Amino acid sequence: MRANAMLLHIIARGKIARSPEAELLDRYAKRITWPFKHSELPDTGGKVPPPVQTPVREVLLDERGKAMSSEEFAALLGRWRDEGVRECRFLIGAADGHGDEARARADHLLCFGKMTWPHLMARAMLAEQLWRATAILAGHPYHRSG
Repeated sequence: MRANAMLLHIIARGKIARSPEAELLDRYAKRITWPFKHSELPDTGGKVPPPVQTPVREVLLDERGKAMSSEEFAALLGRWRDEGVRECRFLIGAADGHGDEARARADHLLCFGKMTWPHLMARAMLAEQLWRATAILAGHPYHRSG
């Protein structure tokens, strides 16, 4: 891993298997220039794996979370990276979401707007936003705001 690179780690409940959502996740994961990992847990039970790197930040995708623009999301990741965070973990819960304890423990709660999204689609959307955020931070001309 590069000296200043922060691992972006999606940890999601449920199996994505072979699906259009899995293809989208893979498509964007391949474009992310930062270290990237995707881990799956069963719908219920199973332990969230320990961090690969420390210090670590945890972001829960949660309906009570903060909706952010792509630029705000990129700025948050860039700030954490610049502060020396080595791993940023994005937790996507099962259909019933996350419990109060997990929400209280998280460093940030993030939502993709007020609509409810299937968790398989949320993975692909998150991977796209991680790619977009890293492109913004790299000054890549792809990203267009507004």
